[in-house]
Amino acid sequence: MAWNEPGNGQRDPWNKNKRSSGGKSGIETALKDSLKRIGRLGGPGGIFTIIGAIILAWVLLSSYAVIGAGQVGVVQRFGAYARTVGPGFHFKLPTPIESVTSVATSRVRAMSDQIRMLTKDEDIVAVDFNVQYQVTDPQKYLFNTRDPDGTLNEAAQAAVRTVIGAQQMDTILTGQSDNAAAAPTLAALQQSVRNQLQHTLDAYNCGLQVTDVSFQTITPPQEVKDAFDDVNAARQDRQGAIDQARANTSQEIPLANSDAKRLSAQADAYKAERIAHAQGDVERFNLILKEYKAAPDVTRRRLWLETMEQVLSVNNKVIDGSDGRSVINITNERETPATNLPGVGTIAPPANDEADKGKQP
Repeated sequence: MAWNEPGNGQRDPWNKNKRSSGGKSGIETALKDSLKRIGRLGGPGGIFTIIGAIILAWVLLSSYAVIGAGQVGVVQRFGAYARTVGPGFHFKLPTPIESVTSVATSRVRAMSDQIRMLTKDEDIVAVDFNVQYQVTDPQKYLFNTRDPDGTLNEAAQAAVRTVIGAQQMDTILTGQSDNAAAAPTLAALQQSVRNQLQHTLDAYNCGLQVTDVSFQTITPPQEVKDAFDDVNAARQDRQGAIDQARANTSQEIPLANSDAKRLSAQADAYKAERIAHAQGDVERFNLILKEYKAAPDVTRRRLWLETMEQVLSVNNKVIDGSDGRSVINITNERETPATNLPGVGTIAPPANDEADKGKQP
């Protein structure tokens, strides 16, 4: 039988919530019970117990702070700076008397941005740059500037414009300029931006330290990119030709030096040879002169005989056509006549003394 079927009242589940007088619903009864309980709490000592418990819980839950590793806690008392605490568990006055703000000092923060700017030669260049920095003074970081990270962003843009704007476009994009010795490298430009940015942050007293500045990309605007690519390709071809010429120079110079040393050695050898021959001729002439002074006629005739022997040794046939005072050379047409030699022709023997007259050589 269903619970709400007419008949026995014991089957109605709401019967237990009704008064015996057949009274009201269970919801009304529950409300009355709640009101009675609240009334009892409002009696002497009840409300104060609740307030005390709330105050005790508030003091217990807001009288300490836990600072994580790599962080620093800045304690403020009624909004003013009070002290700085390190990592770990620390007691403090309950909130809102004292509050603690955790600042990560070991974490390296980063910001990136892109700017378009004019170079020294009034060309437009787009620069993508990245800045990495850390918080070195939490008190200055929290209280000296309203938005220290935004301040760093603005100061970084100003530093990039200052450094890049003082360079020509070719120098920025390729690291080359008309004065190659004075052209700064990309690393030098990044270091200049870093120094300029740090100087600005120190002036603002932000409590930030710049650890690194890098240029991600430095490109011309898209509108002139094709023309610039052509110029850059021509510059690379020029540099390739220069490198090839330098390679050829480095290859040819050693060969030329080797040839020069070889020629110099040959010249020195020829010089030594000629000097030795000259010294030998001088020595031989001196010996002959000495003999000539001792016996002039004999020496003169001996020299004449030696000369004749040297001249006539290249001839095939020799005919003495007279008394020995003329020499005629008869040879084939393919042979070189001795008369064509210097000093060969009609040769007369040297004059001799009376004892040598009539003798044949």
